[in-house]
Amino acid sequence: MNLVTPELGLIFWQLLVFLVVFLVLRSKAWKPIIAGLKAREEGIDKALQAAKDAESRMQELNNQNEQLLAQARKERDGILKDARDAAQKLVDEARGEARKKADEDLAKARTEIATEKAAAMAEIKNLVAELSISVTEKVLRSKLDNPAAQNQLVNHYLTDLKVGSN
Repeated sequence: MNLVTPELGLIFWQLLVFLVVFLVLRSKAWKPIIAGLKAREEGIDKALQAAKDAESRMQELNNQNEQLLAQARKERDGILKDARDAAQKLVDEARGEARKKADEDLAKARTEIATEKAAAMAEIKNLVAELSISVTEKVLRSKLDNPAAQNQLVNHYLTDLKVGSN
């Protein structure tokens, strides 16, 4: 039972050793430990502040990036719109020129067709006249070979002249 109930001398020496160790630790170790803990706490505070500053700076950069992206999108849309407008203008101009060229070609073709038609009609009239003269000549020669037919033809024309002049 001696272990469970310590004697007064043992308590005294344990208390004296505890006080000596406490004073030595307080003077030699306690201050550096407290200073180290304070330095560590200050370091942690500085790191937290730096993290907050970095986060706010990152947020600013993100906002600037969003603004730049929005501006770039706006510029891209403007450039695309200008390009579409220019392309449409070129297409419209090309269509207009093609239509104008087609109209000119059509008018030229119509003029050429009319000219060719008139020339063909004149040629046909000449051929018809030549054929008529040729046929008439042949008919007259065959009729004029016969003296009785000549007299009958002259009488017929004279009768026509008399009837036409009345």
